[in-house]
Amino acid sequence: MKFQLHSFQKGDDKLNNLIEKAVSGDAEAFIELIGQYKTGFYKIAFSILGNDNDVADAIQETILSCFQNITSLKNPEYFKTWATRILINKCNDIIRQNKHISFFEQIPEVPYNQDFGDSDFKHCLSQIDEKYRLIITLYYVNGFSVREISEMLSISQNTVKTRLSRARNKFKSIYIQNQEGGLNCEQL
Repeated sequence: MKFQLHSFQKGDDKLNNLIEKAVSGDAEAFIELIGQYKTGFYKIAFSILGNDNDVADAIQETILSCFQNITSLKNPEYFKTWATRILINKCNDIIRQNKHISFFEQIPEVPYNQDFGDSDFKHCLSQIDEKYRLIITLYYVNGFSVREISEMLSISQNTVKTRLSRARNKFKSIYIQNQEGGLNCEQL
C-alpha cells in the first residue's frame, strides 16, 4: 500500500508563509495550516488511541493548544514536529484519563475512513503494541525521520531504530498470520 505524504516539505515558501501569518494572529491562515495536517493528525492519534471519539477529542485539544501557543514557535520549519508532539501529549493525556474510567463492556468502533487507507492494513496495524504502532505511523505514514521521532517522543535515536525494527518484524509476522488465516492484507 502506498501512502501519500503531505505535499509541503521543509522550506516550502507557501507553508512558511502560512505559519508566519498564523504566528502573527491570522486565524484563517491557522485554519488553512491545520487543514494541511488533519489527515496526518488523524493517523497518528488513531494509532495511539484506536477510538474515533478519543481521536476527535485529541485533535480538537491539539488544535486549541497549537492556536493558543503558536507564538512560542521559533522556527516555522518545525511546525509539523511541534504540533505532532502536542498531539502525542494530548493522546497520552486521554489514555491517562481513560484509565480512571471503568467500562463494563466496550465495543470496538470500526468506522470506515477512506483517508486512512485499507481496513486490512488498519487491522494488521491494530494488532501491534502502541509504542511500535506509533513508530510505524510516524515513520512510514507521516514521513518523519528517526531524529524527528526521537525528539517528539523524547527517546534516543537508537531506541527509535530498535522499535522501528521490532515494529517491522511484528507487522510482518501479523501480516503473514492474517494472510494464512484468510484476512486479505495483500495491499500492504
